[in-house]
Amino acid sequence: MRRFVLSAIALAITTLTVLAPTAATAQESGHRIAVVDVAYIFKNNNGIKSQVKQVEQNLKTFDAELQAKRNELKNAAEKLKTFQVGSSDYTSQEEKVASMESKLRLDMARKRKELADREAKIYYDNYQHIAAGVKILAQHYKINLVLRYNSEDMDLQKGESVIRGVMKNIVYHDEALDMTPGVMQYLDKILVAGGEGSTTVK
Repeated sequence: MRRFVLSAIALAITTLTVLAPTAATAQESGHRIAVVDVAYIFKNNNGIKSQVKQVEQNLKTFDAELQAKRNELKNAAEKLKTFQVGSSDYTSQEEKVASMESKLRLDMARKRKELADREAKIYYDNYQHIAAGVKILAQHYKINLVLRYNSEDMDLQKGESVIRGVMKNIVYHDEALDMTPGVMQYLDKILVAGGEGSTTVK
């Protein structure tokens, strides 16, 4: 796995060859700064998208199973109506319906937590990968500060997009200072070639 990490570092550094001279010339005497679009990486990196897709597929499978269990519960509730209230058959069926409903609620709660935990782990693990990639590139190019920015263009037809655009912390930056492509290359090597996030980077 170390071979994948070293290869990823080399690839990312090669990708950012244009950044070093520009940053060095512009910030020779002071602190050197770069930017990275973390949201773009999460949204567009193939390795991360593959992990999210697995969770979504698991959710679809569970939804199908859930619908089948709901139908069973519905049929059991309908059968309850065929028994006389107070009879032993009614009581037995009533207990069965209550048990099925309780189990269904419990299964739903457990699955929701499982999927939420898996999604959180995807974001946590991959943020660690992103941070590791940023650190490697920053150290290589002797960059003192890397700022997070949002490259999304404002869409006048979407209010939320406009609000996000207005609230951007960085109004302007030189495109040559954007290390997002280099981090994307780093993640491609780590997540895709290294086995969809199986490699731990520290």
